[in-house]
Amino acid sequence: MWSSEPPAAASPLTRARVRAAWAFVTPMLAVLALVAGWPLLRTVWLGFTDAELAGMGDATWVGLDNYRILVGDGTWWRAVGNTVWFTVVSVALETVLGLAIALVLAAPFPGRGLARAAVLVPWAIPTIVSAKMWGWMLHDQFGLINDALLGLGLIAEPVAWTADPDLALWAVIAVDVWKTTPFMALLLLAALQMRPRECYEAARVDGIHPVVVFFRVTLPLIRPALVVAVVFRALDALRVFDLIYVLTSNSEATMSMSVYARQQLIDFQDAGVGSAAATLLFLVVAVFTVITIMAGRLDITEGAR
Repeated sequence: MWSSEPPAAASPLTRARVRAAWAFVTPMLAVLALVAGWPLLRTVWLGFTDAELAGMGDATWVGLDNYRILVGDGTWWRAVGNTVWFTVVSVALETVLGLAIALVLAAPFPGRGLARAAVLVPWAIPTIVSAKMWGWMLHDQFGLINDALLGLGLIAEPVAWTADPDLALWAVIAVDVWKTTPFMALLLLAALQMRPRECYEAARVDGIHPVVVFFRVTLPLIRPALVVAVVFRALDALRVFDLIYVLTSNSEATMSMSVYARQQLIDFQDAGVGSAAATLLFLVVAVFTVITIMAGRLDITEGAR
């Protein structure tokens, strides 16, 4: 229950700790504002101009013209749809698979330490390297995936996984799931290691089915870590660029908002539209973050009551 009494005044020791904390954090905030804040403000400003990459100094103010171009561009809306679909499907699969792997790795068995280290290998590989590796494996002529499927008789002819518009986005999602599921498993495994054993001992004594224990005990206990893992992955998925660009380049079938912004800025030399697209991507990520944080606080408050 929440107390209705006003909080007591902070002690001198508490105030000293707060001042010390701000003293340590302030230099980092200043550097962050310089390194990230100025480029962000510059990008937002360029989104309201007709700037070109080769001559940004000659840019003139055009107001919302660049945003009107985006609203009327079907390629932009397809990039938005691809990004949302990629985020929803990949994060959902990674959460389910990561939780399953974490539950297995949390159980005692011979060679558990080696298994935990092996699971992290895909996540440890740089994204560019893993994307290039999978690009070769998914190649329609000499890729290992087609060779294995042909050998098993599952397909009659080689499949162009990253060139077929109907399969390309699914191929990218599959590679992302392979790459990032270990990250989810690692966060959830840390939460599983912190579970109080008394709850499970009581459930075992009462003869409660393990499935019921999982939904009534395990999931509520690891929910904070689960929410953090999902939020982190969703934020990363919304900004996806390198994986998609290496596997499928500028293909409209898989183009994300980041790839679209890069195409406008670099390939078309249109810094105004590219900056506007980047600004909208930033706003999407920021709104998602704020909504998630507010929902998490509301959920915690309701639970405390």
